[in-house]
Amino acid sequence: MSELEHLAQLMEEGNAATVAEVTQQLLNAGMAPQTILNDGLIVGMGVVGEKMRTGEMYLPEVLQSATAMHAALKLLKPLLARDGVKPLGKIVMGTVKGDVHDIGKNLVGILLQGAGFEIVDLGVNVSPAKFIETIEQQKPALLALSAMLTTTMLNMKTTIEAINNAGLRSKVKIIVGGAPVSEKFAGEIGADAYARDAVKAVGKVKELLAVAA
Repeated sequence: MSELEHLAQLMEEGNAATVAEVTQQLLNAGMAPQTILNDGLIVGMGVVGEKMRTGEMYLPEVLQSATAMHAALKLLKPLLARDGVKPLGKIVMGTVKGDVHDIGKNLVGILLQGAGFEIVDLGVNVSPAKFIETIEQQKPALLALSAMLTTTMLNMKTTIEAINNAGLRSKVKIIVGGAPVSEKFAGEIGADAYARDAVKAVGKVKELLAVAA
């Protein structure tokens, strides 16, 4: 097993302290930060996402792996910025107004970050005005909207209409998801895509942004 395969396995196991230690060792040995990110952390997070999809890993284990990834990213981010390495794209995400559910959204954020995207997470109960303000300030490539209630999923439509009225719709792709949401509903409200789960969301985002899988 190579050093990077070992790092990917450690991340899959969710051992944050060891992942940080091995990452530092690889940096000390002269390995490029981008190589560690792409061939170690992102590979490991890809395995985590696939195991979650097949039911081999559950939420607590996925969150442990995410914590391990963040421990390594803390070491890598300043070096990646120094080297001019850009993320695959910037994504703004949030649960729409009136809804305070965030587990699904958080999982999507974890897997997207693990795939190499920059995430701006606005949290829950996010108003259309807040989404618009953030789009104007952050200029993301994509907006991810989440809703877990039939009563709040209609606020996805309200949010997209507000973004359209603000003249920003053509500047950002929009993906929606959540338990009551469907592909049909996504089409009806003018979203660009719908994802049934966190793993599907990563694939859909890559398709929308024309990023190689």
